[in-house]
Amino acid sequence: MSIGSRYVIDITRAVDGTNGPKTSRQNAAMINITSTASTPLTSVTQNSSNSTAAPGFIDQILHDLPFPLWVLYAILAAGGLVILVVICLCICCYCKRKKSRKKKKQHQLELKGLEAASGAALVGSGSDDNRYGSNQKKRGKLLYSLDYQATKTELTVGIKQAAELMAMDLGGSSDPYVKVYISPSRTKTYETKVHRNTLKPLFNEHFTFQVTRSVLAASVVVMQVFDFDRFSKHDIIGELRVDLSSVDWNHVIEEWQDLSDPLKCEPEDLGEICISLRYVPAGGRLTVVVLEARNLKSMDLGGSSDPYVKVQLALDKKKWKKKKTSIKKKTLNPYFNESFSFDVPFDHIQRVHLVVSVWDHDAVSRNDTMGKIFLGSDASGNQLMHWADMLANPRRPVGQWHTLLTAEQVNSTLVLKKKLALPKMISRQR
Repeated sequence: MSIGSRYVIDITRAVDGTNGPKTSRQNAAMINITSTASTPLTSVTQNSSNSTAAPGFIDQILHDLPFPLWVLYAILAAGGLVILVVICLCICCYCKRKKSRKKKKQHQLELKGLEAASGAALVGSGSDDNRYGSNQKKRGKLLYSLDYQATKTELTVGIKQAAELMAMDLGGSSDPYVKVYISPSRTKTYETKVHRNTLKPLFNEHFTFQVTRSVLAASVVVMQVFDFDRFSKHDIIGELRVDLSSVDWNHVIEEWQDLSDPLKCEPEDLGEICISLRYVPAGGRLTVVVLEARNLKSMDLGGSSDPYVKVQLALDKKKWKKKKTSIKKKTLNPYFNESFSFDVPFDHIQRVHLVVSVWDHDAVSRNDTMGKIFLGSDASGNQLMHWADMLANPRRPVGQWHTLLTAEQVNSTLVLKKKLALPKMISRQR
């Protein structure tokens, strides 16, 4: 009999009580056997429970889903498809970018090859091309007309249209207008209307100058094309200068000409001024805010000036009311930000002209004018557009920069009469 069977018999007898009372040695043997036998069973149970825990957990989750398993499979398939599409798009974008970089690199190489080539080979045999060179910028062309009436001593300059203008804005377009004057007298300067977002504007505007035959022979008509910008300096696109001494006045001149670079020896720049206009029709109130000026002409020996601004209203070209700002000492870029209000009934607004002039203050001698502009229904160019924008946007301030003109230019265009007193219309400063 083996030892294991003997232990079983002894335990059975002890439980049944067939051999009488148990001895202490038998009790100890029974405890040892029980503990020894129970240990491997427990470990086996734990191992079996660990091996089946994970599959049971996953099965439980799948069993608790609120929808059939095929829906889950469809969602997983759709997700995989979306990921695949995104990966394909990323690959396509990368290839496209790589291709564009390659084209750009090839274009740069071509440009280098062109620069290395000889000028004669690039521009060909045309005399005009050889004159301007291979690096000449194309500024566009202008169609104009000239007509002189000797009996009336009137020269009429027609600005017909422009084409192929140089783009000056970031969007690849421009806001062109044309400035016309006669040099060297430059007694009058006219401006066409501004045409928005175009490189081929159609103007069809005519301007008349009083010029005698003797002055005509020593004059040059200047037509400058500008790109309009409300809050910064207007950039010049190009210009035409026609020597009037060589023109045959027996017939009307009408022709296209290419715009050229502006001359660097242009008449002196008088600077610019920024003003804001606001009109309230219901209350009949016109508000003029003089904001600032820049690049003014130096009037003092020290290379500076003491500028102030005079704001004047004229009704039916008769002097009416005026106000002036404070004086800014020793500066060519004064900042004012001063507001003036005038009572102007709605039925008078089309008969009113606003004259804004910049003066240099002198405590000893007479104050000198530094520049001038006027706005109203009889104005032209940027001044007329600013006035029209104010009327088109009632109760809203409209600000804009303006290039200062000489007092002679403004006075020859807007001839003001003596002061007219109107007690019902009161001007006040705020």
